Amino acid sequence: MLRTMLSWLPRRKLCLIADDSAAIRKAARSILKELHFHTAEAENGLDVLAQCRRSRPDAILLDHSMPHLDGMGVMEALRLYQDGPPPKIIFCTADRDPRHIARAIGAGAHEYLIKPFDRAILTAKFEQLGLTNLNAGRS
Repeated sequence: MLRTMLSWLPRRKLCLIADDSAAIRKAARSILKELHFHTAEAENGLDVLAQCRRSRPDAILLDHSMPHLDGMGVMEALRLYQDGPPPKIIFCTADRDPRHIARAIGAGAHEYLIKPFDRAILTAKFEQLGLTNLNAGRS
């Protein structure tokens, strides 16, 4: 009976926070926890790919500039071996050039954030992508 009741509750989504800056990961983690997300972290592009194979996140907050493989390379690699629904990718960059942002969207990003970002902007991007469920319980 309890299992049946629990199955009606919304599943908490997983967001992989991919950034080589520990400060950015910490800030994003704090905001995403308030939005009732489970979070995982990666500090380089190769770790992002390994974690995606293991845990299949619902969303990736993906930094453009990371060691070993940048965000564009990560998106390209995800397209090559993706099985099942792809994660929603929110591309993060400090570059405000519209051509750079257009390249990221063309490469597979669903949304983008200009760094530094704040709680309101990050929340709005996740809401635009239909990723938030503010009524989900915390665990």
